[in-house]
Amino acid sequence: MCATTKEQVSHDILSYLYDNSEAQDTVEGIVQWWLLEQRIQGLTGYVQEALADLVASGFLLSFEGSDSRVHYRINNTKRREIANAVQRKFDET
Repeated sequence: MCATTKEQVSHDILSYLYDNSEAQDTVEGIVQWWLLEQRIQGLTGYVQEALADLVASGFLLSFEGSDSRVHYRINNTKRREIANAVQRKFDET
């Protein structure tokens, strides 16, 4: 996805502690809980935008599940186009 730098980790730790000033943990706990929470919060908006784009392109289908939440799945009628898009992105890297 994106590279993590020492500066980004420092920022995420300080941001977490700013919001949770009583928090304390071990290295393992910080990695597992604090940094994961920061990443999830930071990625949620991007994921929503990406899903909207993928639905608009027809690559994904969205539907309301029995839990009243929106679920996503691949549009199997577009498998060839999806394979081409994935391969193009792979070739660019």
